[in-house]
Amino acid sequence: MKINRLTEIIVILLNKKLVTAKELAERFEVSTRTIYRDIETLSMSGVPVYMTKGKGGGISLIEEYSIDKTILSNEDKESLIVALKTLQATKYPEINSVVNKIGSIFGEQNFANWIEIDFTEWGSNFNEDDKFTKIKEAILRRNAINFNYVNSLSSQTNRTVEPMKLMYKSKTWYLYGFCRLKDDFRIFRISRIKNLVVKEEVFSRKIIEDVCFDDSKVMKENTVTLKLRFKEKMLFRVFDDFNKDLITKNKDNTYDVIAEFPIGEWIYGYILSFGDSVEILEPKEVRDNVIIRLKGLSKIYSL
Repeated sequence: MKINRLTEIIVILLNKKLVTAKELAERFEVSTRTIYRDIETLSMSGVPVYMTKGKGGGISLIEEYSIDKTILSNEDKESLIVALKTLQATKYPEINSVVNKIGSIFGEQNFANWIEIDFTEWGSNFNEDDKFTKIKEAILRRNAINFNYVNSLSSQTNRTVEPMKLMYKSKTWYLYGFCRLKDDFRIFRISRIKNLVVKEEVFSRKIIEDVCFDDSKVMKENTVTLKLRFKEKMLFRVFDDFNKDLITKNKDNTYDVIAEFPIGEWIYGYILSFGDSVEILEPKEVRDNVIIRLKGLSKIYSL
């Protein structure tokens, strides 16, 4: 679209200071005549863009130009930076270019260098950009999608879904939509979606209720309440992972935590990640399942 091209031309000029019509034409895959018309449109709109002929000439903005900064206060800009950086940390596609463009608009190339947000684990290189972009476009165009899905019980099914909304919760992106297999609204963890295909079919269904992660009807995942006892040496992780209201200190300097978790195989990996610094007090079923897994590990490593 022309408006997008005009906006990007301004950003390019803010960054490069001087560029030729040929370079812009190649960048946008249009004719140089179209670029000249774009420059005329920008000039008539009040953007101080001008052209110089001859060797070393080209298209540029006046040296002091940047889009009016008075609209936003310093506090507003700082809040915008934090919001963009937080979105960047969620691996939202194309956000890096947005951060750079906003910096150019403010006339401050290093405007976001004071903060860095990263939700990924150490050593992680997880990237779902392509899948995320396909789902986003399907939502905007109201296209049904098809994919294989592995649920929390490791059961794999093929789903056709009418995608409604992307949601971010606990360091993870989820898709909310109407699942035709279950004939109901469901939430799907994007990392468990495989072989995603965007269908040409256009759907007309609308969201009939507000989505809430705390609504068991929507989440459709069973939960279990665990009572865990941690050794003092693991206190740093206890404070990292649990709200202080869930933590009780005992006289022997151990710490009890009562918290609700979604049922799934991952919960045993999570518990075992604490090594010998945690004991499951309740429920007995989960405690017994951990014992079974420990015996299995003992056989594997011949302990």
